[in-house]
Amino acid sequence: MVDIDTPPPFSRLPEPLIGAMREITRTKQLLVALDFDGTLAPEVDDPERARALPEARDAVLRLLKMPHTRVALVSGRSLASLERVSMLPDNALLIGSHGIEIRLDNPDDAIGLDEAELERVELLKDVLTEVADSIDQVWLEEKPAGFALHTRLATEHNSRVAHLVARSETAAELDNLTVRGGKNVLEFSVRSTTKGEAIEHLRGYTHATAVFFAGDDVTDEDGFAALDADDLGLKAGEGATLANYRVKGPIQVARALTLLADLREGDVHEQ
Repeated sequence: MVDIDTPPPFSRLPEPLIGAMREITRTKQLLVALDFDGTLAPEVDDPERARALPEARDAVLRLLKMPHTRVALVSGRSLASLERVSMLPDNALLIGSHGIEIRLDNPDDAIGLDEAELERVELLKDVLTEVADSIDQVWLEEKPAGFALHTRLATEHNSRVAHLVARSETAAELDNLTVRGGKNVLEFSVRSTTKGEAIEHLRGYTHATAVFFAGDDVTDEDGFAALDADDLGLKAGEGATLANYRVKGPIQVARALTLLADLREGDVHEQ
């Protein structure tokens, strides 16, 4: 077992979090579920240039090699984008589009939208394209069952206007849309899934006896809500949260994952 009281990086983590991580690493079958943007990787203007911090990536690669341990990325990104930016081995489990797309050990990425849903996607595209084209520095990203309206490069005023207009125009044309607000992004989907449902699916699939889940965004709250008493939720950044613990941002998440890998490495050798 590693001594976590002396290494400087670990001393900068909250003591209650260190204690909780000691407990969860002793579980028989551990699922480590992680959001990507804002959690493993700092936020950047171009989403395709996002990369996990080196320390976080190294810790994830170590965890992927451990027995009785599974690692999953649970992201709002499309699965194709998540694969490109994460660059993880095939034994990493990937959840894209808030649970619509799934890459497990036997990949089955088809979402199977029916004809009515496909028609709704086309109508949604027309509405949101008009909004994006009418406001400077607002752009549209295609998702498997909808679209994300990005406003990170826009002024605060234009971002606010884009969100208001997009909500209004889509509501006037389409009912029963799933709309999720995130950091400088507004996502619209014709099919509803949440990160909480994804966590529950992964828990069953991996036969996890405990789950460590880290996230930073509003959409991650569904994941925190799905955690049980023996699980550990880690929020990166500010804002109200259902997570048990909080750290400042991706740098601290990377430190926590390094500690998790150190502790888990010792415990799995003893199992």
